[in-house]
Amino acid sequence: MNIKLPKDVIYILQQLENGGFSAYVVGGCVRDALLGKAPQDWDICTSALPQQVINTFSDYRVIKTGIKHGTVTLMLNDSMYEITTFRTETGFSDNRRPDTVEFVADIKEDLSRRDFTINAMAYNPKQGLIDLFGGLADLDMHIIRTVGNADVRFNEDALRILRALRFSAKLCFNIEESTAASVHRNKSLLNNIAVERIFAEFKQLLLSENAVNVLREYQDVISVFIPEISPMVGFCQHNSYHCYDVWEHTLHALSYAGNNIIVRLAVLFHDIGKPHSFTLDQQGVGHFYGHCVKSAEITENVLKRLRCDTKTTNTVVTLVKNHDRIISANNKSVKKTALYLGSEEMTKLLITVKKCDAYGQSPELFRQRLEELNKIEDILNSLIAHNKVLFSVKELKINGNDLINMGVKDGRIIGAILNSLLKSVNDENIDNTYNSLVKSAKKKLEKNL
Repeated sequence: MNIKLPKDVIYILQQLENGGFSAYVVGGCVRDALLGKAPQDWDICTSALPQQVINTFSDYRVIKTGIKHGTVTLMLNDSMYEITTFRTETGFSDNRRPDTVEFVADIKEDLSRRDFTINAMAYNPKQGLIDLFGGLADLDMHIIRTVGNADVRFNEDALRILRALRFSAKLCFNIEESTAASVHRNKSLLNNIAVERIFAEFKQLLLSENAVNVLREYQDVISVFIPEISPMVGFCQHNSYHCYDVWEHTLHALSYAGNNIIVRLAVLFHDIGKPHSFTLDQQGVGHFYGHCVKSAEITENVLKRLRCDTKTTNTVVTLVKNHDRIISANNKSVKKTALYLGSEEMTKLLITVKKCDAYGQSPELFRQRLEELNKIEDILNSLIAHNKVLFSVKELKINGNDLINMGVKDGRIIGAILNSLLKSVNDENIDNTYNSLVKSAKKKLEKNL
């Protein structure tokens, strides 16, 4: 079986072999190449010790990125290549990193320490594919399986539990039965992993093609680091708008969320506060008064706990808080929403989230909502195309300095005038031109706003 390697990779392998060492491309690049995908990175493993690698490429820049664990990074023709010495690992006392690393000369020992069979294959042009654990067969069967005993693999590095879910979501592969059982059995080990690493894996999972099915099947695993989703599972909504429980509604909505992490996170969390806001009226109809605010509160707590960046957190929380905001299909209502949200991007994101929410509702009822949202989107796009909507005071043809030059010194008054002008422009009472805005500002000053 042949894998087409880039010229630089062939050169690296040849240089190491010319020095008397064995060398292979290994891991994810081999997996992706066998799947017909273009590898993003080409990782190389070798029998050469780190210093021997450095000596082999003495004419090039070599960075000692992880030399303690046998990894250096070679800079070659503006690209970076990780080169790692064959090694074995023992004593994972923190369920993440090996206590000791020992360099070895046999690639079999190196491959046997890896996580999944599909990631434990190596290749070089002379020897072909090195597949000691059935990785190729598992690729053909679309299976995620650990190398050796799953409990051992997950206790060595608990992040592999989430990696198994992420590979299943990304590749649309099933997790092999005994490996899946071990995932459920060892899920609590994720408590030993840094939240930043968990969130990085989770975001990749969430953006993957098969994310919804993985979230459904492994909800108990996700609940280890987002326990707030557990009350959603099986929570009946008792409402004609919904034929699914809160969790299933969320998953159905998520399946329409596209490839935007902001939208995906907002849809995942948009109803997370519903179980805490539920009331049942005398007719047996369920209501969730205030659930948007509660959902936003929970969302903010979750994202901060997972060390999500501030901009993403604030954007997602705003979308969750406003996902039930009433928008009518007319210019005035759309402009009001745009002005409230403060940007074209946020307004479009909210419409997208509302569409996903509609898709997750009862099939008999969602079409009307979807039609209304499409009209709203069309109105917004038309307003933008014809410069008929402003999103913030920054878009006015007048600014605070202009008002200062008019003699206004109080910052609060300047802010009030600009906001009033912005509303007047969006209400189409005045034009967004300098002269028109100055004239209107003077009138407002004369009337003390």
